[in-house]
Amino acid sequence: MPTTTALEGLTEDQLLAHAETVARAQREAEAETLRIAVQHAILNNADRLDRDEARRPGREQAKRLGGAGTPEVLEFAPAVLGARLQMSTGAAHSLMADALDIAHRLPRLWRRVEALQVKASYARFVARKTRDLGVEQAAYVDRRVHQAADGRIPWTRFEALVEGAIAASDPAATAEREREAATRQFANPTRSTDAGLRGFYVRAPLHVIARLDAMVTHIARILLELGDPDPEDQRRVKAVLILTDPERARELLAHYAAWQHRSDDPAAADPCAEHEPASPRTGPKPEVDWAALMPTVVLFLHAYAGAQETGIVRVEGHGPVTDDWLRRHLGPHATITVTPVCDLDGQAPVDAYEIPDRHRRAVHLMTPADTFPWGACLSRTQQIDHTVPFRHGADEGAGQSRVGNYGPMTRFHHRIKTHGGWQVQQPFPGIYVWRDPHGAIYLVDHTGTKRLDQAGQRQHQAASRAELFFRDALTLAA
Repeated sequence: MPTTTALEGLTEDQLLAHAETVARAQREAEAETLRIAVQHAILNNADRLDRDEARRPGREQAKRLGGAGTPEVLEFAPAVLGARLQMSTGAAHSLMADALDIAHRLPRLWRRVEALQVKASYARFVARKTRDLGVEQAAYVDRRVHQAADGRIPWTRFEALVEGAIAASDPAATAEREREAATRQFANPTRSTDAGLRGFYVRAPLHVIARLDAMVTHIARILLELGDPDPEDQRRVKAVLILTDPERARELLAHYAAWQHRSDDPAAADPCAEHEPASPRTGPKPEVDWAALMPTVVLFLHAYAGAQETGIVRVEGHGPVTDDWLRRHLGPHATITVTPVCDLDGQAPVDAYEIPDRHRRAVHLMTPADTFPWGACLSRTQQIDHTVPFRHGADEGAGQSRVGNYGPMTRFHHRIKTHGGWQVQQPFPGIYVWRDPHGAIYLVDHTGTKRLDQAGQRQHQAASRAELFFRDALTLAA
């Protein structure tokens, strides 16, 4: 594979030929990844499950990751594969589900993926879309779309082709899905943020969205007539804010209607004209009390040492923003309370299994993310695990519940840690060294996850130290 320096010496024809080689290698790697996922599922088949052990609380179960017709797989298997592929457990779960669907339910696509004629991403899209279909319906979609999956049509047309094939695979089931979809309505804020802004997504029947759009358009037009100089998109956002207070929205609409229908200048009306006299003025132009429309909310703002230099703070659940954004967007509408910095080192240990709130706050500030390798969850509601398991009894030592022996994890990762053969130690508060059931070692800290025993002499040395640390820790625990 040519280096960057070597690329500079290639002619344009040579560079383009090299690009084709790289594209082929990428397809080969993606197809091989799918084959690995399928084989990993085969090795972790349901027959390996100890049925008596599985009946105990929290133990591993066999789950069907893909659609109907795919085999059941041990549910902890994606965690091991995901760590080796440097992806989250959820992403590895999706990979295995897609691979099983393609291999077992979409044979035409699978052959073309293995022949490097279809990108894995196209096949995985079809797998996800057909997961809820029966075996025969999935096979029908496979027949309809496998030829066009090689990129001969643009992606948007391919999406439409797949959607149409799914609908045609079983019209009665399509109608039933439409009825079920009507029950899956919601109005929720989006998780993603962009420069201090966030979205709000509404999934509702067409007539509801049409009415909402019409009302937002109407109020945005009212604001324009009342002299609001902002562009239409910003006025539409203001219209949504007005609608969050129905009483004030009603008052604004009523006052606007009365103001709109008054005479501009009743005194100038022609007294000799044969028509009804002009209506008297009904008062001044209505104004919007924006401050009164703002609801009471609580935002957690984290300012770090040196923030005066960077000018960046983090709004919990929203992301990083500048202090200028705080002044412009929150300053006029918010009361800011400064809370002293939580002393992470000064948290007194306790002997109880229950974790004090002050410890939870300290752990969240120190380790806000799931501590499992490549964990993605940032929720405050994660379970707080004792890294060294809590042992009940008067002779088990004091201060087992302490900062430095905690790790936030999702419930699923907590089960994997407890029953899935994984081991973890916390040599320093906020530093987690994990070992999977096959001996691979991972370091998780505030910078993310690193595989310690891959390339590089320094990483090999770190892995060796981590292995010795594990042995010493396990010896002490015994």
